[in-house]
Amino acid sequence: MNAREPPAVAVVGAETPGNVGTIARAMKNFGFETLLLVDPPPLDRDGEAFGFAGQAREDVLANATELPFDELVETYHTVGCTAIPNEDDRSHVRYPVSTPAELADRLRHVDGQTAFVFGRERIGLTNDELERIDELCAIPANAAYPVLNLGQAATITLYELRELALEETQLPDVERTRAPQVDVDRCHERWESLLTAINHPEEKRAKATRMFRRLLGRADPTGREIQTLTGILRRAAERPDLDSPPHSDDRTGEPNRNP
Repeated sequence: MNAREPPAVAVVGAETPGNVGTIARAMKNFGFETLLLVDPPPLDRDGEAFGFAGQAREDVLANATELPFDELVETYHTVGCTAIPNEDDRSHVRYPVSTPAELADRLRHVDGQTAFVFGRERIGLTNDELERIDELCAIPANAAYPVLNLGQAATITLYELRELALEETQLPDVERTRAPQVDVDRCHERWESLLTAINHPEEKRAKATRMFRRLLGRADPTGREIQTLTGILRRAAERPDLDSPPHSDDRTGEPNRNP
């Protein structure tokens, strides 16, 4: 976990418990811990919220804090998440906005209590609420239909902000080690043996060999990968029942009748 406290996530006036559970699950996925609920629906331990929360039911959702909107905006630097508005710099209720990625770049250098605020399923945050929000965030989307449902919007936003909560991502950070060149050369030899075994046209073997070399060159195969491929090529070339059907033209797939 990062040294600074990850931002909190606040949900205002959620209408369905399932969406609260979905947001809690997304928080767990991306390392966020503090869930704040303003006017939430009833959250039954045997109901949708805890059912949708997955492993977040044991911590993120179980430890959620209910508070009034006044306390939320007085305690936290608030970032209201809303659809991209049809407004400009002449109206500041829903303008200007930053994308989640832009906020992630800036807020990683800012220490302090921040809360990302999501509104209701149907109407989001009201204009009165947005007037008390410190800044706005919107997900770039199709201008003809920019509105996402609550669970989708929270999941996308928290994914973009994950570096504010996770010290490192969960994808393995393993450097590829290219196979020794001697092993790669042995694979090329097996390829040429296969071309001979299938009676590939003599005039096309150099082109096919060059193509195979370029393909392996771009792939940076590991030792295990090159060993596996070499073994497959060897077995293919040594098949005693290998047939030699009429060769196909490289471009059309039609039989090549040229001698």
